[in-house]
Amino acid sequence: MALDYDLVIVNGIVVTDDAISEVDIAIKGEQIASLGPRGSFSNDIAGRTIDAEGGYITPGGIDAHVHLEEPQLFGKGSSAETFETGTRSAICGGTTTIIAFAPQQRTEDSLLSTLEATHKKAEGKCYTDYSFHLLVSNPSDRALAEFPILREKGISSLKIYMTYAALQLNDGQILDILLAAREHGITTLIHAENDDLILWMTAQLEKRKMLAPRYHATSHPAMAEMEATYRAICLSEFIDVPILLVHISSPAAAAHIRSAQSRGLPVYAETCPQYLFLTKADLDKPGFEGAKCVCSPPPRESEQDQEGIWQGLEDGTFTVL
Repeated sequence: MALDYDLVIVNGIVVTDDAISEVDIAIKGEQIASLGPRGSFSNDIAGRTIDAEGGYITPGGIDAHVHLEEPQLFGKGSSAETFETGTRSAICGGTTTIIAFAPQQRTEDSLLSTLEATHKKAEGKCYTDYSFHLLVSNPSDRALAEFPILREKGISSLKIYMTYAALQLNDGQILDILLAAREHGITTLIHAENDDLILWMTAQLEKRKMLAPRYHATSHPAMAEMEATYRAICLSEFIDVPILLVHISSPAAAAHIRSAQSRGLPVYAETCPQYLFLTKADLDKPGFEGAKCVCSPPPRESEQDQEGIWQGLEDGTFTVL
């Protein structure tokens, strides 16, 4: 007997982008085929029926910024989470799709080999759907020539860094990538911080033996993010190509992004929960508690900075959280 639907979910409270309602869901071919009032599908034949018993049913979350099972890019150890453990945690929290990073090492001149190696780590081990951003640290002629093949393989985004010795690209290399990305319809994610400013501040702190976790925020000042964000926008505007600036932490950087958007530039941005709920003071908690709040860029000075990031979410400056 032919099935009308593969799965029917009944008696749930369905949350969509514009309504919360008591409806049943019919699924066919891994896609929602129909929503209807309770009992709508009682006469249909389903491969499986789930009684949600008044529970809330939301769309699966998409986490577009995930680091799993990465190599020792900084010489200080690799990612603790594997594709199995990371996606298991994700699915338990309602995230059904992740986009993880496939990081190219400085010594590698191919992105296709990086993609293949990362697929091998993930294949058969993930509890969620997954895709990859290619993390480019060596934009060699060979790597740039592989962009059209990456698109054929379903990769539509890259990530580059403006800081960190193991990953940092200079402006000329960034322009090379942005031009190739424009030619092949690829979006470039950018970690925007001024490397020289961070290195200079770090050296000043080390001279003074100011090494506690709280000084991490001092070593990565908001000015480093603000300058690099503006520079990234200028480079992308020069090439006329979309970019996505990731983990924006400061209202000043957000203001540059908002200004670019108001001029019609395809500049997108992401922020993160730590910039909504933590401040620099959290890095000064006793023992290891402060170190738990270390991230780059770091949480900023005050609740006023948090309010600026909340405002960016409200007015559409940030398209990814």
